[in-house]
Formats: sequence, C-alpha cells, structure tokens
Amino acid sequence: MTRMQAFTGWIDARFPMTRMWKEHMAEYYAPKNFNFWYFFGSLALLVLVMQIVTGIFLTMNYKPDAKMAFASVEYIMRDVEWGWLIRYLHSTGASAFFIVVYLHMFRGLMYGSFKKPRELIWIFGMLIYVALMAEAFMGYLLPWGQMSYWGAQVIISLFSTIPFGFGEPIAEWIRGDFVIADATLNRFFAFHVIAVPLILLMLVVAHIIALHEVGSNNPDGVEIKKHKDENGIPKDGIPFHPYYSVKDIVGVIVFLILFAVIIFFIPDMWGWFLEKDNFIPANPLETPEHIVPLWYFTPFYAILRAVPNILSSQFPGVAAMGMAIIFLFLVPWLDRSPVKSIRYRGGIYKFALAVFVFSFIALGWLGTQPVSETYTLFSRIFSVLYFAFFILMPWYTMIDKTRPVPERVTDK
Repeated sequence: MTRMQAFTGWIDARFPMTRMWKEHMAEYYAPKNFNFWYFFGSLALLVLVMQIVTGIFLTMNYKPDAKMAFASVEYIMRDVEWGWLIRYLHSTGASAFFIVVYLHMFRGLMYGSFKKPRELIWIFGMLIYVALMAEAFMGYLLPWGQMSYWGAQVIISLFSTIPFGFGEPIAEWIRGDFVIADATLNRFFAFHVIAVPLILLMLVVAHIIALHEVGSNNPDGVEIKKHKDENGIPKDGIPFHPYYSVKDIVGVIVFLILFAVIIFFIPDMWGWFLEKDNFIPANPLETPEHIVPLWYFTPFYAILRAVPNILSSQFPGVAAMGMAIIFLFLVPWLDRSPVKSIRYRGGIYKFALAVFVFSFIALGWLGTQPVSETYTLFSRIFSVLYFAFFILMPWYTMIDKTRPVPERVTDK
C-alpha cells in the first residue's frame, strides 16, 4: 500500500470520500446520448462558484453604508489592484448566471426533464431560480447608483399593493425603514452575502442529490435503468467521469472564452449588464427618466405593466407577475403527454413551446421600453400567450399526436 492509498484509507474510515466519488462521478452512469443542451447545468455550477469567490473579494473593500457604498465601488474599480476585473467578473457573472439557467430550463421543457420521476428535481431547480432572483435583486441595490436605488424603490413599492393591510408592513419590513435608506442597504447586504447564498447552496446540493437518485434524463426521454447488463450497469449509460467531466471541460473552455471577450471589451454589454445611470450616485431627489430592472427581470416586469390597475391598485399586476413564476412550478402536473422528449411529441407541443419562448423574449424586450399604448398592447398579447402555454397545457398535451418512443437511446 502506497502512502497515498494509506492516506485515502484513513480519510475513508472517517469520511465517505471514495464512496461519494464513486456514487456521484466515477460510477454514476449517465445516458450516452447527451448533446449540446446538457452543458448548461455544469456551467451554472461554475458561475455559482465564480460568483461566490468574486463576491468574497468584493466584500473586502465594499462599505455597506449609504454615504460610502458608491465611493467604495469606485475605489474597487480604480484603486484596488485587479479590483476592476473582480467587479466585472461579478457583474457579468450575474447576467451569465441567468443566461445559462434560462437555457438549462429551456432544455428541461424541451426534453421533458420535469416529468415522472423527476418532479422533485424540477421543483428544486425552480426554487434555485427564485433564490437567484432574490440574490440578484438584493445585490443590484449594493452599488448605490441611481438605477440601483430607484429600481429597488419601484420593486419594493410593489409589495405595498398587497391588500387587507398586509402590503405596507411587508414593504416597511423589507426596507427596514419608511424609505430606502442606510438600513435597507445593510439589510440587503446581509441577505445578499450570507442568507441567500446559504439557501442557494443547500438547494443546489438537494438538486444534485435528487438528480443522482433517479438518474439523468436524455434527449430521447428513455429511462436507461430499464436495460442493465449482468453486472447491473445500464447498457445505454457511461460513467460520468471521465467521459462527461471531460466533455464539460470543453464547454467550460468555450464559455470562458466568450465570457472573457465580454469582460475585456464590452463589460456593460451596451447597457444591458450595467446601465449608464448606475454610474451616477443615488439621489433620492432626482428620478431617472426611465426606470427599468435588469434584463433578466424584464419579462415579468412587462407582465406587471400589461395588467391594468383596478381601483387604482397595482395588485392585479403584481399577482399576475407572481403567477407567471408559480405556473413554472406546476409544469410537471400540467403536462399530460405520455412521452417526455420533444423528439417524439407532435406538432402542437412544438408550436406551443416555440410561441412560449418567443413570447418570453418579446416580453423581455418590451419590459425595457417606455410605457406607450402600442407597447402596452403588445405586452398584453404576449402575456396572454405566455399564460396560455401553461393554462392550455393539460388539453393540448393530451390531444397531441406522439410518435413511438424507442426502447433504447439513440445517438441521432
């Protein structure tokens, strides 16, 4: 026995290191027909780690104080060694996180990764998405720029629309004051740096454990555990390591090249990742001409604005915005199709999914535009199409003509 083997044995006697490695990497059998769409889960984990690491370094020089927050960000950008790079890694990483998560969710909708027995995986994934939205919203206030301040002002004010006297106390609790001030900044800093990341990490672990318990889905939607050899190994599976760990490294390299191009050449992404108004210190007495949230919130913001006020209350719009997220949680029970993958579904589901994706992108763009009659009309049309995807799903997935699903996975 070598010294390394002896050391490994010493650890295994006290901690299941080797067993965990085998269960989740070396002897975790994944379908052999993964394609391009299966890169985004590992990329989301990469971005999460990057956000945590860069966030730790940013907190070393950031001041969660209303009088010093903006100046501390400028100090990081101008005077801290490599501070500009760390800040851009973090700000660009926030948008990159949502890009890979949206693509990861689209793959789930496309290949039916939410259907039995993977309902809980989907629920954990959606909880990760909600936690990510909370994390992004609270982090958005921290630079204490004009758009940070007024964007938070608009979003928090939406909670005050909750009826029966609950709204204003909830909004006041979120702010920690009667207005957005130093208490709000400190509160959001604590949630952004400690509370929400802990929740996010626990949900990611639960998501991965649930995935490895039932096994990964694949582009055919075939359960590889149904066909095993005499050793109990799935005939259509291959060990995650080294096959998919190497494949994921290729995806990571391509992603990092694109990520580096953005950071070094267009870190603000023409105002989509960092708005020009956020380079101006927050001024409670001067409202920006056009207040919009960052791009990853704008589809839901467009739904909010599309719903008309009732009795001068914005609550119907807030409720619609909330339902737009809640419906995503219900997809495993709304889909009545006997097959999982879009490869073997009929034209109705393919058309519905295409309309849903187009509507989501259109709402995202409309949410960045000034309020006008034309934009409001289109927002209402695409909002109806967005909700129709979910509300009509039990019906069109039942009548949709499907093709026979093969017994074994295919490589086409």
